[in-house]
Amino acid sequence: METYSFLRELADSWVLLALTLFFLGTIVWAFRPGSRETHRETADIPFRNDTLPCDKGCPDCACKSAPKFDLEA
Repeated sequence: METYSFLRELADSWVLLALTLFFLGTIVWAFRPGSRETHRETADIPFRNDTLPCDKGCPDCACKSAPKFDLEA
C-alpha cells in the first residue's frame, strides 16, 4: 500500500472520528454547568478599567468605581 493511500484512508476514518469527538468535547466544555461565571468574567475584560461618572456632583470626587454590568436583564 502506498503511503498516500494509507494516509488518505486514515484521514477519512479515524482522524475524522477523532476531530469530530474533539469538536463535540469542546462544545460540551463551553456549555458545561459551571462555566457561566467564567464566561461572564471573560466578557467583562474590556470594561475592567472603566469608571462610572460620579452622580454626587462634587468636582474632585474619588468615589468612582469600576462598573458592574448586569447581563441577566
